[in-house]
Amino acid sequence: MATKKKKEKKPGKNEKKTKKTDATKPAGSYEVIADGRYLRFVTRDGWECVERKGITGIVVMAALTENDEFVLVEQHRTPVGASVIELPAGLVGDIPGEETEGFEVAARRELVEETGYEPRELRLLTAGPISPGMSSESIHLYLALGLKRVSEGGGDATEDITVHTVPLAEVEQWVENRRAEGSLADPKIYAGLYFARKARA
Repeated sequence: MATKKKKEKKPGKNEKKTKKTDATKPAGSYEVIADGRYLRFVTRDGWECVERKGITGIVVMAALTENDEFVLVEQHRTPVGASVIELPAGLVGDIPGEETEGFEVAARRELVEETGYEPRELRLLTAGPISPGMSSESIHLYLALGLKRVSEGGGDATEDITVHTVPLAEVEQWVENRRAEGSLADPKIYAGLYFARKARA
């Protein structure tokens, strides 16, 4: 007599699903798959991810002028093949001889380098991973106030950055207009915008 196949019990609403793991990779395992000039492709416990080499972190700045203009930068990003609107940002500890530079020092340096604005005040807003499913990168987000224009900006010799100053009340519409023209927009803009408006409230 044929027997019925027992159905697998599905987890209920309040039951947690068991996390699947790669049995071929023991816990705590680490393997380098590819090692590039700036990036390293690795597996951790069977999970493929990317590490950025030669830095201690990343700084991102939500910069606001005395006239309540929000400072954005734009540059072509090869990985996505498009021009991207972003908050000013940069790497920490990537300059030879300055590997131990502080995060605030790097934030000030990068803001001047990319935008030409030097801040009177930098406030650390938050810190955390930006793509935890793919990369080990973590950012420190700063609010930059009391800006003084000291140069044209535009980045270093390897960059071609356009600086935009947009009235705080018009940022969302301005970004949408640029998106309609074909540019991409980094969602971190909206996090920075939240803190900038909160500072002016």
